Amino acid sequence: MDEVIRRRVYGADHDDPDPGPRPGREYRELVGGPLDGLLIDVTGWSAERLAEGALLPTEIGRYGHGGRADYGPRPDDPRLWDWRGDTP
Repeated sequence: MDEVIRRRVYGADHDDPDPGPRPGREYRELVGGPLDGLLIDVTGWSAERLAEGALLPTEIGRYGHGGRADYGPRPDDPRLWDWRGDTP
């Protein structure tokens, strides 16, 4: 039997006892970069917004506090969002 891995959602508090995905929500997996392996909640996003990706605030990227990590959909599998770099 395969073990289910409970994934952490971007933006969940570090002390949240259940930082994983919630039923009824839609997620994308972040691949590479400082947020590798996290999920981002995209529930309610338009097709255009999903195609753009997101600049996600993070303190663990190249620019530290105030920096953002740029993620966008993988062309052959839009459920995965690849890291495109960091920005101040």
